[in-house]
Amino acid sequence: MAVAKEDIYPKKLLEYMEGFMVSKTLFVACELGLFDHLHASQRPLTAEEVAQELGMSTDGTERLLSACAGLQLLITHSDEKGQVVYSNTEMSTTFLTKSSPRSLYHSIEYNSNTIYLCWCYLADAIREGRNQYEKAFGISSKDLFQALYRSEEELVKFMQLMNSIWNVCGRDVITAFNLSEFRSICDLGGCSGALAQQCVSIYPTCKVTIFDLPRVVRVCRDHFLPEENQRILFHEGDFFKDALPEADLYILARILHDWTDERCLELLNKVYQACRPGGGVLVIESLLYEDNSGPLSAQLYTLNMLVQTEGRERKVSEYTHLLNTAGFWDTHTQLTGTHYHSILARK
Repeated sequence: MAVAKEDIYPKKLLEYMEGFMVSKTLFVACELGLFDHLHASQRPLTAEEVAQELGMSTDGTERLLSACAGLQLLITHSDEKGQVVYSNTEMSTTFLTKSSPRSLYHSIEYNSNTIYLCWCYLADAIREGRNQYEKAFGISSKDLFQALYRSEEELVKFMQLMNSIWNVCGRDVITAFNLSEFRSICDLGGCSGALAQQCVSIYPTCKVTIFDLPRVVRVCRDHFLPEENQRILFHEGDFFKDALPEADLYILARILHDWTDERCLELLNKVYQACRPGGGVLVIESLLYEDNSGPLSAQLYTLNMLVQTEGRERKVSEYTHLLNTAGFWDTHTQLTGTHYHSILARK
């Protein structure tokens, strides 16, 4: 009986076991400014040139550049002197340089400096069934967002994370449904305002109110939306404690996955009461398959929700149940081809 090669050489298991090496290589390359420097140089560089210009060891730099080439983040070829030179791929220039409008740099930075540390305590999170901020950072997570926003620097980093995600995926989730009928939109937990900007850009007749905590609104105005936009408004408050502004459509983008079912229903009930008749709610989340078989991205995200929050990723049926219980009906889901999808329900 023939033996499959996978049975005698566990290639996939080895890839999984060493997966953290891939992540950390990407994290460090971004942290050291590798892709920004290669982009700014406007010509391929040798490892020695990169090392000298960034103040790093030639040996370490060569190893890092080679690994990035193996990950298809860099292109290599030989110059006229026969030296190996390196340049960015188109993907790296688009998503890994700070100056790119679609940069994931800040998302990578947050994964490296915050999420990576929480995942060191994944086993504890699974045993205890709760997030691990106290072990990772020595702070109480009794108030989830006090832990997430534990300093001004950490708040800005979190907002940069969300900004980078919606700069890449925002248009897809906002255009999954035609939202042109909704003139007044309230983005609950609107954070950096990236989705609000997508809305007013795509739908010229709408106005968007960003509803978020006072300190988040202040940072948004100072760092992310400094210019006056007559169609983007701000409303300071805590959506669990304070009254919500009346609107035709409420956006809940990566909000419900932070919370338990009970807290989700509490929020959705408030949204239903505030929503104008005929209006609706747009839920934007990563979605699990109904049979628990995938997708892997959502399965990993739900583990991340365990180590970082009170919530979890859910299936379409679970979000539909929450929405229907709160009074919403006519629920439809659109998959976008990205990690995040859109669910629209009506009042």
